Amino acid sequence: MIRRVKRIDLHSHVLPREMMEAIRARPRDYQMRVESRDGGEVFVRDDRHSTPLYAEFYDADAKIEGMDRKGIDVSVISVTPVVFFYWLAADAGLAASRIMNDGIARMAAQRPDRLRGMATLPMQDADAAVAELERVVKEHGFRSVELGCRIRGELLSEPKFRPVLRRAQELKVFVFTHPYVAGALPPDLGCYYLGNLAGLPLDTTLMAAHLMLSGALDELPGLNVVLAHGGGYLPYQIGRLAHGYKVRKEARANTPNSPAVLLRRFYFDALTHDAAALKYLVEKAGADRVTIGTDAPFDMAVENPVAMIEALPGLSSEQRDRILGLNALELLGETVTQ
Repeated sequence: MIRRVKRIDLHSHVLPREMMEAIRARPRDYQMRVESRDGGEVFVRDDRHSTPLYAEFYDADAKIEGMDRKGIDVSVISVTPVVFFYWLAADAGLAASRIMNDGIARMAAQRPDRLRGMATLPMQDADAAVAELERVVKEHGFRSVELGCRIRGELLSEPKFRPVLRRAQELKVFVFTHPYVAGALPPDLGCYYLGNLAGLPLDTTLMAAHLMLSGALDELPGLNVVLAHGGGYLPYQIGRLAHGYKVRKEARANTPNSPAVLLRRFYFDALTHDAAALKYLVEKAGADRVTIGTDAPFDMAVENPVAMIEALPGLSSEQRDRILGLNALELLGETVTQ
């Protein structure tokens, strides 16, 4: 009997109980506090960016219930970006990362059949980030790490962060890049929720373009990078980048490879919120470069991720299975069973 491939979500967020308790006990240490709103609790940073408290953040059983509603078999859980803590001092950032990574490992251990851990790192200090990456791989067996597209305003492509990416490549740990909002937004992004709706896809696009044009991807040929939210605007404007590379010497300065070629260095989650956009993404990047991503449990999550993928026209059974789970299994280094 042939078993169906597991449906695997690479984009599912948590806020481990250990971190919640630490923030409650020492809010000044984390530049963050807890407020009561509308009968619930909200974690609010000093820069006023916040997140509601969802049961899925800290309760493994609640996370499983949410997965069941969405038809997900396995989720790779990562912290909500509101607690990346890149803005803290390096030692405080490392301490927070350790608390969160151990909390993620505890949640995953409660349901090892359904959950996998994805680490967070103190990227404000590359040496500390490498040390924590090595620890979580050794102690917890993590095979992935979530990194912000920017660290203190600097894109992940900057040379100062290269040691972290290089070590991830050496350890065969894939990088899931996730944009986030920090500090004051300009007026045109500070309204209508556009900091999230438009700003986050733009940051992903800029980071990915810099990874391509800086030569970083050429330096790291074995590094696997997954872009959140369907890759931002990257897949849909790759023609413009490729044309610019062809006609402008500035774009060609640091890499012998066109963005049209380097696009397939990335993996993309399928979180486009639009069937036509998802179809284009699969056609442009390839079915072997797209995975499920739900963004659970936020209100920007997709509720029917499997149904959207299964409804895509023109895919073979193998291509559909790659998107639903085979690509993610390979990234995780797990045995594929059907």
